[in-house]
Amino acid sequence: MRLVKTGLIAFAATFALSACHSTGTVADTGVYVTRSSCPQVGIPAGTGDITLFNPAGSKDAAAIDVVATITNLRATCTEDATNVVSTATFDVVATRRDAGQARQVTLPYYDVIAQGGADVVAKKIGYVALNFAAGSVRAQTNAQATGTVNRGATVLPEDVQRELTRNRKPGDADAAIDPLADPKVRDAVARATFEQLIGFQLTQEQLRYNATR
Repeated sequence: MRLVKTGLIAFAATFALSACHSTGTVADTGVYVTRSSCPQVGIPAGTGDITLFNPAGSKDAAAIDVVATITNLRATCTEDATNVVSTATFDVVATRRDAGQARQVTLPYYDVIAQGGADVVAKKIGYVALNFAAGSVRAQTNAQATGTVNRGATVLPEDVQRELTRNRKPGDADAAIDPLADPKVRDAVARATFEQLIGFQLTQEQLRYNATR
């Protein structure tokens, strides 16, 4: 874990390698927050829900068969000299239209490792099985997904670290300039930042439905 200062009023964003500051500490050169080599975990917009229709070609509200949602996404992270491993767990909660006989519905989900907020460096497809009991309209299950990042890829170049950790005092010419305004620094931080993204593996029609409903 590394400490980071983010810009506040005239203070510039910079990294602090000392462990004597805690997250949220206000210092004379900035506010310290934590930067971790662990991937940030999230659900991309439009992929946290899935709707199944019966008949499949219909999009009428009366034809909605099953609706499922990913929720309670959380992650744990471990690292060694080689890899950073993020293990995400999440729940899938679903409702069906008819409380009929016992039924199982299997849904696909993706587990993506993205770099710099844009580039997909790894993707896996998994499946969750939802078991509706006879007479019940609700089902719930949980799942787990693991993503691995090369630890070396999360380390900032030394020159970028020096720029971010350089002391800036009020009155200095660049005291009010966020180092991340420098494209070189911004791009390096982006390349060293990873995300683990979880969502339903949707068809184009399902994506369109989520975007327009």
